[in-house]
Amino acid sequence: MNPSMGSKWPKILPPLTQEEEAISNDFMSYWHQVLPKRYGLVEKFNHGYATKQNRKYFKSTLEIGAGLGEHLSYECLQDEQIASYVAVDIRQNMVEQLRDRHPEIRAIQADCQGQLDFEDGHFDRILAIHVLEHLPDLPRAVREMYRLCNKHHGFLKVVIPCEGGFLYSLARRISARRIFEKRYKMSYDWFISREHINRPDEILEELAKYFELESSSYFPLIIKSMAMNICVGATLRPRKNFLS
Repeated sequence: MNPSMGSKWPKILPPLTQEEEAISNDFMSYWHQVLPKRYGLVEKFNHGYATKQNRKYFKSTLEIGAGLGEHLSYECLQDEQIASYVAVDIRQNMVEQLRDRHPEIRAIQADCQGQLDFEDGHFDRILAIHVLEHLPDLPRAVREMYRLCNKHHGFLKVVIPCEGGFLYSLARRISARRIFEKRYKMSYDWFISREHINRPDEILEELAKYFELESSSYFPLIIKSMAMNICVGATLRPRKNFLS
């Protein structure tokens, strides 16, 4: 279905000025450096969830929206797994830093909402850590992850923010918003309004068409509440037959 027929996908974002684009790229890089230093507990959950309870065997990994490669410091991989690790990010400035930091893995600039240059079922493990909330064409990205995920023993691990929830909104006001507005002397609203464009219910709905939920974990509270948590992690496996 296309937008003229009433679909909300892909979501259309307003164009950026040159200044806004430069600020957007700079802040995403800067935030990835600040987050592990100032908000280590959140980062420990984000990346710790993606590594715990892994299936007994996996060789190849695809990490979409890999940023500066922060997740790799949480991994304990064998040589074969390192050689088969592919990290993808859409921002060239971040991919260049990622390559400098982690020359041992393959880092490529690409859009996960398009078709990546790998055969069907190529990856045993796919990671999407704080990525899916950013994607205007989320359904296309989910379909591509499904295509690339091994249908026999492959699995997907995602971590998403509890966007719209009370606790998450409070945490943002005292962290990212404050840092952004101090750094650039302008409102944070235009930036975040085009970054976190997908809510948790939208993300989980699209994932459910192609993947089955195996387990989930919430942070910082154990209770399964989007309102009273900051992040939620989910482990999923590809459906034998995807839902239309």
